[in-house]
Amino acid sequence: MQKMGKLMLLVSLAVLMVSGVALAKPLVVGCDTNFMPFEFKKDGKYVGFDIDLWDAIAKDLGLEYTLQPMDFNGLIPALQTGNVDVAIAGMTVKSKREEVVDFAYPYYDAGLTLMVRADETRISGVEDLKDKVVATKLGTTSVDFLKKYPTKEVKLFPNIDAAYMELGTGGADAVIFDSPAILYYIRTRETATVKTVGPLYQGQSYGFAFPQGSPLREKVSISLLKLMESGAYNQIYKKWFGTEPK
Repeated sequence: MQKMGKLMLLVSLAVLMVSGVALAKPLVVGCDTNFMPFEFKKDGKYVGFDIDLWDAIAKDLGLEYTLQPMDFNGLIPALQTGNVDVAIAGMTVKSKREEVVDFAYPYYDAGLTLMVRADETRISGVEDLKDKVVATKLGTTSVDFLKKYPTKEVKLFPNIDAAYMELGTGGADAVIFDSPAILYYIRTRETATVKTVGPLYQGQSYGFAFPQGSPLREKVSISLLKLMESGAYNQIYKKWFGTEPK
């Protein structure tokens, strides 16, 4: 009986050890492949505001993780199927998305901006797009926003760089997309070949997304608030946007 008891104890310890290894495996963090300055590839590694902010949160919570770059349009399905544990991608908090995933506390306030070529004089806002071709990124809030306004054609691309290129080559008359990405694109160009027109459209907030019911959501929200209170968030923000948040 004593031998049997020892054997059962050893089996129980082995199960606990295996479970511990499973629980300790690194999180899989899905990120957009190209959304400057939030996530993009530079010198063979992914960098950006979201990357730095998530890394600070992970260090605060003692989390190990690996990045899983993918197209933005695949992030929510990946969360739903459990292929990623969290998505960091400048993702707008929307009611339709909240129905299928959980968002942590919003970490960035943005909106949509209209960009045209520098010599464009016929477009001063979205009301002037009736006979124009507009380019934007597939699966984003820009697509939903454009449904409210008549256009000649809306061209959708898996990444925003292709939309920018379409504007530059004359295949599109305008690009509408998230304001921080467009402003970063303009600020980092060597020549002023494009400009923004019109106001900031459709104010929106970004949030890190999780599978529904994830225990990480609340922990990340608390950690994010701690970073905002300590000033660490402001330092990361200034690194990527050149100024502290207002």
